[in-house]
Amino acid sequence: MATTAEVHPVDEIPPVRQLAAFGLQHVLAMYAGAVAVPLIVGGAMRLSPADLAYLITADLLVCGVATLIQCVGVWRFGVRLPIMQGCTFAAVSPMVLIGTTGGGLPAIYGSVIVAGLAIMLLAPVFGRLLRFFPPLVTGTVILIIGVSLLPVAGNWAAGGVGAKDFGAPRNLALAGFVLLVVLAVQRFAPPFLARVAVLTGIVVGLAVAVPFGFTDFGGVADADWVGISTPFHFGAPEFRVSAIVSMLVVALVTLTETTGDLIAVGELTGREVEPRSLADGLRADGLSTVLGGVFNTFPYTAYAQNVGLVGMTRVRSRWVVAAAGALLVLLGLLPKLGAVVAAVPAPVLGGAGLVMFGTVAASGLRTLARVDFRDNHNLTVVAVSVAVGMLPVGVPTVYAKFPDWFQTVMNSGISAGCLTAIVLNLLFNHLSARKSEEAPVQVEERV
Repeated sequence: MATTAEVHPVDEIPPVRQLAAFGLQHVLAMYAGAVAVPLIVGGAMRLSPADLAYLITADLLVCGVATLIQCVGVWRFGVRLPIMQGCTFAAVSPMVLIGTTGGGLPAIYGSVIVAGLAIMLLAPVFGRLLRFFPPLVTGTVILIIGVSLLPVAGNWAAGGVGAKDFGAPRNLALAGFVLLVVLAVQRFAPPFLARVAVLTGIVVGLAVAVPFGFTDFGGVADADWVGISTPFHFGAPEFRVSAIVSMLVVALVTLTETTGDLIAVGELTGREVEPRSLADGLRADGLSTVLGGVFNTFPYTAYAQNVGLVGMTRVRSRWVVAAAGALLVLLGLLPKLGAVVAAVPAPVLGGAGLVMFGTVAASGLRTLARVDFRDNHNLTVVAVSVAVGMLPVGVPTVYAKFPDWFQTVMNSGISAGCLTAIVLNLLFNHLSARKSEEAPVQVEERV
């Protein structure tokens, strides 16, 4: 009798109830980061509250569409792994510069569209470079991703950057309470509840935060029930050379970061990322970025915080993240729902973020455990790459005197560490191996 082939955990479709719970967990994990980019860019350009709200709903809508493309896949677009998509922070500084001095939002969107097309063209090239990402490089990159995100969780736990009560003991106490709830649920709860430990911690933390005055639901009443983003809402895109050049540098950074994230998720889910699937994932990034330029938002990339959530919950189904994408689309179309999610206090997210981002770093260490560190230079590769990656995280102004294009690349600890790991691996392992193979031939010729 014929037997049905076993379904890989990545392709499993959980029951609807679990899909909804796991998906909401992913949305809450990335929501603050997703809305931060339009808030920062719009705030720097002094946009009106109505325009800011429009940017956020447009961003959430395209985040959802981009996530669906990446998880479900359309032809050669999408890696078909549990990957959440969101606006990249690497583009913030260039976009603020373009928006305030170089043509406003139309110039930003023109450069974003060109960058997205460039990413789609370069995707096959990066796909063929996969052999330069052995466990030594991927483990180092995953470790850097996790450690570089920890300050984000720390800022949330303290109340959020710019908060009047930043660092107040009550903020840290709430974050610590959420952290304890997440750990307790993971350790003592039944298996299903343990898999939504982060969501449980956020819900319990929110329930505690309301009576203590942490939450502000004022924005919910002001938000519209329905909002639909239309193409080129802020005017036709303008294609300025200086803006395009700076955004092309961002595209290279995005390609590097996304490559690291896709490989990390492949490691966590047990489905190895191959050159073709890597190119498909990067091509989806490019398509999402083009959609961002058309629908009034920004460049897109894989979100590392959700990589940590996959590792922590061990829920590997791409359909769970696809459900999260569908929720984001809903939030983008129903601004009032988005305002409810936005009311979750930063300390609550901080307590959950400490676990998620720490899990990413620990996953990197697990990958590095497969690397041989005896009688070679591998330890040096890891040490220097982590150091270079952590430099802009620990000292954010370290490259302030350098050109803008250099800051765009090196101010991202993830891209800086990833590039360093690739170069050092080439120097110590690929080039030295080639020389050792050529050496015997030279000796024979002399004889």
